[in-house]
Amino acid sequence: MTATPKTEASGAASQTPRQPWGEHVTVAVEEGIAWITLNRPDKRNAINPGIVYEMVAVLDAMEEDDEVKALVVTGAGDSFSAGQDLKEYFRIPDAGPPLEREKLYRANAAWQWRRMMHFPKPTIAMVNGWCFGGAFQVLIGCDLAVAADEATFGLSEINWGIIPAGIVTKSVAEVMSQRDALYYIMTGETFDGKQARQMGLVNISVPREELRARTTALAETLKAKNPFVLRAAKTAYHHVKTMPWDSALDYLMAKSDHTKFRDPEQGDKAGMKQFLDDKSFRPGLQTYQRES
Repeated sequence: MTATPKTEASGAASQTPRQPWGEHVTVAVEEGIAWITLNRPDKRNAINPGIVYEMVAVLDAMEEDDEVKALVVTGAGDSFSAGQDLKEYFRIPDAGPPLEREKLYRANAAWQWRRMMHFPKPTIAMVNGWCFGGAFQVLIGCDLAVAADEATFGLSEINWGIIPAGIVTKSVAEVMSQRDALYYIMTGETFDGKQARQMGLVNISVPREELRARTTALAETLKAKNPFVLRAAKTAYHHVKTMPWDSALDYLMAKSDHTKFRDPEQGDKAGMKQFLDDKSFRPGLQTYQRES
């Protein structure tokens, strides 16, 4: 199904308001998975202001939609995204009103990493093809990533006489080793999905014909987990990775207690009962049986 906003009746008839996406970004919700597609295939899905503002609206809607349990971000056609549109994202805004430029840059940072990285529902990047430059922010902003073996990745900024700016270099430094990151930043060479998997840039690489099925399977795994605890685990990870050990221990103990207290499913009690009393749950091999 296609995601649409709720409508309200006006008088004897109701009108469906125009959803704030659909031209540059499309959304289809199927079995609790929101398939979000950057939709500029003729431009290799290069990120322009249209994609930026539509993605902000999409993330707002997907967070509020109880039907949506997991998000998958991909690209139309044979590309994930070629990064920022040099003309529409840089040249035109640079020549326009400074406040409009700043508004665009804030919105882009909001969806590409501030919002995506801390989104309350699990997110997966499905890299179906061309993935360059600014697209790395989207890729790494997602929790997990599945790539086609045939996908082409590249940090080609050096070839344009510029550096991987925005937050690209920071994103790459988060997931790639120093040797790998500097090699591709400094040479501008490309690599494929298999190499991306070996370097830890993506979690899984499969032949393109298996990409959607493997991504769906991963999303189904995440859907089966307790959503409150899954969100807490994700939040805890992002906080503790920059903390000293003692601070991390204190934070994690407090976060664990908070999670147990606030979890509407009381998952820890259910898991303990099924493991110790019912003998029906084998942690590490399966998740506990959720009632909700």
